[in-house]
Amino acid sequence: MSDQYPPQNPYGQQPGGPQYGGPPQGGQPPYGQPPYGQPTGGPGGEPPLWAPWYGISFPKALGRFFKKYVVFHGRASRSEFWWVVLWSVIISIVISLIGGALDGAADTPQDQFGTGTIENTLSGLWGLATLLPSIAIQIRRLHDANFSGWLWLLVFIPVLGWIALIVLSAMQSNPAGQRFDRPEATR
Repeated sequence: MSDQYPPQNPYGQQPGGPQYGGPPQGGQPPYGQPPYGQPTGGPGGEPPLWAPWYGISFPKALGRFFKKYVVFHGRASRSEFWWVVLWSVIISIVISLIGGALDGAADTPQDQFGTGTIENTLSGLWGLATLLPSIAIQIRRLHDANFSGWLWLLVFIPVLGWIALIVLSAMQSNPAGQRFDRPEATR
């Protein structure tokens, strides 16, 4: 047994320091709280529609995605953006499974790549329905990291542009991104 004073915590926390559920040692707020004085005050503690929602839940992200269908100003938090990406991947997989099953059951002709017409139709409809809101949320995510929305045009550079957009979308929120907020333009 050691006679150290003050006693050391084996996990590196100082006695009396923040515990589980408290703010991390870096001064960041707890999970789900706005990082820099973001307004909260909508129904159920939701931030207003013009503000990013930090720590948004998985189901609410899709609803907010469609509420801000073609809103290119403002910001989107990392969780708001990446939950929508996950939703999109899941829905695309479901469309492929359903379309493939229907194409197999209906014995429809397949194109040269082995996919049927029902799957192509369903995928095309989903792509058209989400094209503009997907561009909008990507631009709002860039704004939250304090980048110009014009960087979205990197999507037209094969591979390297896509990688750059993924990296920029994964960056932390930057308080200077508030310059893209337009509370007066709430719909």
